[in-house]
Amino acid sequence: LEKVEKKHLDREILRLAMIAELDAISLYEQLAAATDNKNIKKVLLDVAKEEKTHAGEFQTLLLKEDREQAEELEKGKEEVEEII
Repeated sequence: LEKVEKKHLDREILRLAMIAELDAISLYEQLAAATDNKNIKKVLLDVAKEEKTHAGEFQTLLLKEDREQAEELEKGKEEVEEII
């Protein structure tokens, strides 16, 4: 982050936070799939769901900070809808 221009620092902080949340979601869901213990599975999946909320919070902030990101996200949605 020290090489990031000051004007883009907040955007990069939010992107890194999103990456951390997505990694956590992936980890917890993989661990849940690996266990046969219903209680552990239930808690892991609940925590993964909370991480999805966190990812959404960071994405919401990022889209407020980076209008280009918001516009490109919409374009991506439109392209997928055309394809499917």
